[in-house]
Amino acid sequence: MKTFQEAVTARRSVYKLGRNIPVLQSQIIAAVERMTKDAPSPFNMQSARVVVTMLDHHENVWHITKGELKKILPADRFAVLEKKIEGFEKAYGTILFFESSNMIQAMQEQISEYAANMPTWAMQANGMLQFAIWTALEEMGLGVNLQHYNPLIDEPIKQIFALPDSWDLVAQMVFGEKLEEPQPIEKVPTGVRVKVFREV
Repeated sequence: MKTFQEAVTARRSVYKLGRNIPVLQSQIIAAVERMTKDAPSPFNMQSARVVVTMLDHHENVWHITKGELKKILPADRFAVLEKKIEGFEKAYGTILFFESSNMIQAMQEQISEYAANMPTWAMQANGMLQFAIWTALEEMGLGVNLQHYNPLIDEPIKQIFALPDSWDLVAQMVFGEKLEEPQPIEKVPTGVRVKVFREV
């Protein structure tokens, strides 16, 4: 088992994914439910909504995405993206992240002095939830990458999974068997990004 900091360091985008995953479906579901319950949100708004899709249901997400892209892209650009999406289809599952506009609106009405900030704070909280789930999946030995084909696919996704109109799609997290390790990436020196003021 990795420590939290080790799992954060190991959390990287992995695009070559398969279906021979090292954990049970129930373990993935439990991790997603736990992180969704425990991740922070502004004023405990809890506006994030999560849909876990696996296998055939997961493939449907990417069939929809491919179909919507084909409607709007020239053939040459679509051909490039089609290959990328076919890679996502080979993974085990996709976690769909949403925000409930009804919950955000209710909080705006309840705490009107911060109404303008609520959508931004909700998105920040959704990002924290995505990070928490991604790190949990990495700790379980899964490969993960994060995609953003919203809002192009919002309506057909809501239709196929019978989701409320008030759920706005934010991100799509693809996961599966890790078939490759991520390549090293260049990091900006920490001293450029972090400033510390302390008593000595």
